Amino acid sequence: MILGIMELIEAVEGRTRFFIPGQDKDSAFPPGTAPVFYNRRMELNRDATVLLLQVIHPEDYIDTMGATGVRGLRIAQECGVKVTINDRDSRAVDLISKNVAHSGIDDITVTKSDVNVLLSGHRFDAVDLDPFGTPAPFIDSAIRSARRFLMVTATDTAPLCGAHKKAGMRRYFSQPLNNEYHSETGLRTLLGFVVREALKYDIGLIPQFCFAHEHFVRLHLQIRRGVAAAERTRSSIGYIMQCPKCPSRTEQQGMLPHTEVCEYCGIPLTPVGPLWLGGIQSETLLDEMAEKAPALPLGTSRELAVLLSLCRNELPTAGFYDYHQLAKRERRSPPPMDQLLERIKALGFQATRCHYLGTGIKTTAPLPLLLQAVKGEG
Repeated sequence: MILGIMELIEAVEGRTRFFIPGQDKDSAFPPGTAPVFYNRRMELNRDATVLLLQVIHPEDYIDTMGATGVRGLRIAQECGVKVTINDRDSRAVDLISKNVAHSGIDDITVTKSDVNVLLSGHRFDAVDLDPFGTPAPFIDSAIRSARRFLMVTATDTAPLCGAHKKAGMRRYFSQPLNNEYHSETGLRTLLGFVVREALKYDIGLIPQFCFAHEHFVRLHLQIRRGVAAAERTRSSIGYIMQCPKCPSRTEQQGMLPHTEVCEYCGIPLTPVGPLWLGGIQSETLLDEMAEKAPALPLGTSRELAVLLSLCRNELPTAGFYDYHQLAKRERRSPPPMDQLLERIKALGFQATRCHYLGTGIKTTAPLPLLLQAVKGEG
């Protein structure tokens, strides 16, 4: 046991108490200063999963990269699910074991293993990947291990969103684009990669609750086995075709893109992908989560309620518009969000807010009519 060299502090999330290592609060990134990782800013991520598992009730669950074990501890304590918590680091495993003993919960198994080795030899009803950085090296084994549910976090948003383009292409076999809606293309790039890893096993995936928040992307997915399910999933893979000169873009289904020309600028569109073009939410599930949430002592309950509402109501189109950027392009002051949405609806098209950006909107309106609504014309 090496816990004696750690300064341990008791923390609380939801209804769960646990120990975390002391951190240097004066550091630019305090979690990185501790011998075992714990990031308070990921509490919303964990709250979302606790709430979701209160609805879907998996038979068992594995927290594959436990660190302090907080996620798995909370699932066991607050959802009543049989849990396995794994980590390959001895210091983390010691801390997890202490936290499990402190919790008094009997139905938690602690393991020390490489993630890919463990998942290649065992099956779990729900598999949760929450690595530091990219989950790409672990997706294949996680898909083979998961019986019904797969959950994935990615914090390497720069490669996913196109800021580090070559790294994104290496990790996800997709061409990202750093544009005003990069937070959504990052999510859809990750989802598209996970889907392509599943398809080779004739496995289909159904997005349940997927979102981007601050520095991470989070996927909650349901698994369906068989050729028919895989083919339904494959049909949602494609590209966003973006004009390099104007905000116009189209969606194009298929594994390989074909050339399209911008109808406004007359130049070839840039393919972004392959990525996921389909819906990313289960409206029924989100309704059940929203109904259950008020009864739970979640630390991020208000923020999570807003997120659930936005995700529940946003259009399933791939990509959104930052209407402040559109107004700047047209040299106009941006109208209030609600006024803009009403203008678009008055033109006969759908329009909603989106969870990715406070000034982002999703709409079925063509670009000229959207610009008309931004300018207040017509």
